[in-house]
Amino acid sequence: MTFDGDLYLTKDLTKSTAAALAGAIKNGDVTSTEVTQAHLDRIAKVDEKVHAFLHIDAEGALTKAAEVDAKRARGEELGPLAGVPLALKDVFTTKGVPTTCGSKILQGWLPPYDATVTRRLREADIVILGKTNMDEFAMGSSTENSAYGVTHNPWDLTRIPGGSGGGSSASLAAFEAPLAIGTDTGGSIRQPASVTGTVGVKPTYGGVSRYGLVAFSSSLDQGGPCARTVMDAALLHAVIAGHDPMDSTSIDLPVPDVVGAAQLANIEGMRIGVVKQFDGEGYQEGVRQRFHEAVQTLRDLGATVVEVDCPSFDYALPAYYLIAPSECSSNLARFDAMRYGLRVGDDGVNGVEEVMALTREAGFGPEVKRRIMLGTYALSSGYYDAYYGSAQQVRTLIMRDFDRAFADVDVLVSPTTPTTAFKIGERADDPMAMYLADLCTIPTNMAGNAGMSVPVGLAPEDGLPVGLQIIAPAMADDRLYRVGAAVEAAMNTKWGHPLIEEVPSL
Repeated sequence: MTFDGDLYLTKDLTKSTAAALAGAIKNGDVTSTEVTQAHLDRIAKVDEKVHAFLHIDAEGALTKAAEVDAKRARGEELGPLAGVPLALKDVFTTKGVPTTCGSKILQGWLPPYDATVTRRLREADIVILGKTNMDEFAMGSSTENSAYGVTHNPWDLTRIPGGSGGGSSASLAAFEAPLAIGTDTGGSIRQPASVTGTVGVKPTYGGVSRYGLVAFSSSLDQGGPCARTVMDAALLHAVIAGHDPMDSTSIDLPVPDVVGAAQLANIEGMRIGVVKQFDGEGYQEGVRQRFHEAVQTLRDLGATVVEVDCPSFDYALPAYYLIAPSECSSNLARFDAMRYGLRVGDDGVNGVEEVMALTREAGFGPEVKRRIMLGTYALSSGYYDAYYGSAQQVRTLIMRDFDRAFADVDVLVSPTTPTTAFKIGERADDPMAMYLADLCTIPTNMAGNAGMSVPVGLAPEDGLPVGLQIIAPAMADDRLYRVGAAVEAAMNTKWGHPLIEEVPSL
């Protein structure tokens, strides 16, 4: 592999960056059909081990690739990512293609419409390879809660690839796709990126349309780009972002120049805050070591680094696990066996309530049931103010902490996750230990700010990837890419090659 600015150029098409592939397709050096087929062949070779995908749309992908090749043959202008393959998290509706959200309750459902993100991908001539595995309805931190089996981390197949978007992150790390889309409710883009050594971005809440994104927690959910490089993520971000009148929470403002910021990759003179609450006890030593090295790198690159105290962040995790389940208990009420998806017990004897109860019992997994019950309790008469109302007050305090911090610094940094990827099954019987995987990422969702995870090396004790989290104010997503690209370039120089170049287990 050779490193040439923003492009990683390889003879193996599956090892190239999205930017390099797009350039090669545009120049006629390779066809989109060849690129797409190479990735479909890679999926056929390794996905039995990884299980990143729930559905492969080979026919649809090759048809789209052929359309791109025909456009180029006619001399039509191609977009920045035209003809490049992508893996789409199975929580975005995709017309005529199964969308299950990792749940049996939606098994076999074929949506009649595209999500806005899906539509924008198609309009940009990006080739959708298929739908990726995920924790059921995005509820989890390990992709062990999927009704269709566990996804494995390509760095070590005995370990988790993060969650809830482990399928998307694993597809990148396994070289099954150069681009992917995830969703981030409490860290489900950034945390999988961290443990697979990839790049994941949670845009500003409202910066990317949620229309057609099957809701878990409506005030927290946010779709975003996943890639192997910061530039690739920026190019994808620019495609999917922007105002959407179909989404009442969509921000009607220009999209920040994320691609220009990634090209700049210069942080000289920036002020960067290290979050005091996200360092110390409970963090794996190798994670802390790589984080502190990354902070020193920021200094070496010309940034001023200061410590920032955000005391309300200590309460973000418990507040999140009241707000998110409360909203999910409302959102998942629509899965009632009457309109779409699974239906159990409709034998002409059982009434509506019995059919609904039997369907939900069979269709929802244990984690989804746990969160529905917790949320319903938190919203019940006599408990609303004590639980949900108090959690929303904590949310306001978290926002104020961010406001104070960003009055003094341009971005905040922390480890993305307290540990590297843990063993599959290790935390399955301990929900609290599982929830701690999102300790560092949740405050960003609570405030609606933008966040990124970028790889900063491997933990010495286990040789697994470590991520640096970068947090920017709302609608300052470009700062993420400016800092992330600078860190990425420094890390590539330090390690002698891009971190994601080979995966040891495949």
